[in-house]
Amino acid sequence: MLRVHPTREPSPREPRWVAWTIRAAILTVWSVFAHADALDGVLEVRSAYVNVDNGVFLLHARVEYPVSPAIRDALRDGVTLTFDLDTRVDRERRFWLNANIVELTLRRELAYHAVSDRYVVRDVRSDEQQTFPTVEEALAYLGKVDGWPILVEPQLDGGNYVVSVRAGVRRGRLPASLRVLMFWADDWHRVSEWYSWSLPV
Repeated sequence: MLRVHPTREPSPREPRWVAWTIRAAILTVWSVFAHADALDGVLEVRSAYVNVDNGVFLLHARVEYPVSPAIRDALRDGVTLTFDLDTRVDRERRFWLNANIVELTLRRELAYHAVSDRYVVRDVRSDEQQTFPTVEEALAYLGKVDGWPILVEPQLDGGNYVVSVRAGVRRGRLPASLRVLMFWADDWHRVSEWYSWSLPV
């Protein structure tokens, strides 16, 4: 078990600034651990469906992500959160496990930009960014997925298909000042239940 002593006094041979540096590092680590419950709250795929446009199946989903003062504080401390939307399409088989046709993940990151005082959402694959004045607006944006291409008609070969969507959130990158201090800390990670429905083909 890790024991820390915030009231540690410098030894006679130790400069006072060293003690203050140690205290600041301990307080910073303590602050990050205080956000261990930051992902508590509702995490749920509220609705999802696909429509077909010129042979391309486009996913539309609404996700509710947890929001709390702890999340806001963690972001302001420099922690980056990663939001995943896992999607899979399976062909149903009567006497065997379903056959997976497609498995994709839409991955986006949420960070706080201290200079502009805005929250930045970045699509990891395309590197496109959107900024928002509040964490609530950023999470609302993350919770809306419209027209994400997940499948094309030639991938289907008859039969019945099921689409499943699951949302996840976890701690991503740490600021450089915390990487050494936090190498032993477990990542925060939560996922929702799968939201599934039959694919209309």
